[in-house]
Amino acid sequence: MRSGEFAIINIGTLQTPKGTSALRAEEQGQNLKLYNACIVVKDGKIAKITSGGTLPDIVKCGQCKVIDANGALVTPGLIDCHTHLVFGGWRQQEIPMKIKGATYLDILKAGGGILDTVRKTREATEDELFIKSMAFLNEMMTMGVTTCEIKSGYGLNMKDEIKQLKVIKRLNEESPVDTVATFMGAHAIPDEYKGRADEYIDMLSNEVLPEVKAQGLAEFCDVFCEDSVFDVSQSRKILEKGRELGLRSKIHADEIEEIGGASLAGEMKAVSAEHLIATGENGMKKMSEAGVIAALLPQTSLYLGKPYAKAREMINMGIPVAVATDFNPGSCPSLNLQMSISLALMKYKMLPEEILTAVTLNAACAVGRENAAGTIEIGKAADILIWNAPDFETVCYRFGSNLVHTVIKNGEIVKYNS
Repeated sequence: MRSGEFAIINIGTLQTPKGTSALRAEEQGQNLKLYNACIVVKDGKIAKITSGGTLPDIVKCGQCKVIDANGALVTPGLIDCHTHLVFGGWRQQEIPMKIKGATYLDILKAGGGILDTVRKTREATEDELFIKSMAFLNEMMTMGVTTCEIKSGYGLNMKDEIKQLKVIKRLNEESPVDTVATFMGAHAIPDEYKGRADEYIDMLSNEVLPEVKAQGLAEFCDVFCEDSVFDVSQSRKILEKGRELGLRSKIHADEIEEIGGASLAGEMKAVSAEHLIATGENGMKKMSEAGVIAALLPQTSLYLGKPYAKAREMINMGIPVAVATDFNPGSCPSLNLQMSISLALMKYKMLPEEILTAVTLNAACAVGRENAAGTIEIGKAADILIWNAPDFETVCYRFGSNLVHTVIKNGEIVKYNS
């Protein structure tokens, strides 16, 4: 047997988007589908792909190990391009408040919401956050996630933002799952800066962001551009400072009210704009013109009882769409990306092929991993899923079940679900 070399044989359907650029409009629904296929993996990368029952010589000659897919579906590993996975505490106590009619902003104004999580995150040690977060990441991996973006934003000061980002760095070093760090100190206005949002943005820009850059702790800078949080001018300022330091821009836009976040994303040529529940035609036009990826979060709409983002309209307008979880303790306590896949089918009216692109290639582009992950193509990392399903339509259809059978990350089997 050759070291570091194996083949996946008897693949019923190999389904994958193609390329290293975000796919939009009709192209988002164009997946390569190969039948009775085989993938050869060498040194953690995809080395050869065949179809129609053709087997490479190294398989026919018994020169490599073999994994039998038994006629199942094989796709790229899933990429969750929007999470808030590192946090202290939980917020189950808010459920009765929501049932009685309190809104997200009502709870925030009462000192709950993000600010409650901030208090608990500040109280937790780095090791405590790491242990808790590693368990989350392992659970996500069992459901097919091989790359995960994680935002800070529950520290809201120098010490605790850095603490969160150091946890994310440790996760990337110690978990098989690749993690991508986003600095989001502008997630809320902490109690000590209440009524002084401009001063808080100045502190983040002049003190925290330079330290994040100096320690190499983040690749992206994000901001919650929303009514009662940060306005367009404040959001622009923090994103411009991040860009000056080499951090690419993301923006939480139009989650609750349309105050211009999507338009700002277009103006800034942000990599992605996220949530977009309230985004109108003008914001979508600006995003389309700038090639901004829409990172949509259907489980947040489900959990908060809010409308769903206009995914179908965005695709028709030429905006590349990605789909993620938004895992966090307040507005989406779910890390099951397969549930987002099913909701994209049922609520966004996206086609299965469009959804696969949304949780693989377009998500990879949203986190800067398009050259290494997001598709099954020769030369890319062997991040591969074998499903307990014959096709991706079944994955979309069977909501609530974990249909992943085998998770392969960088050519290593990291999870096998019997």
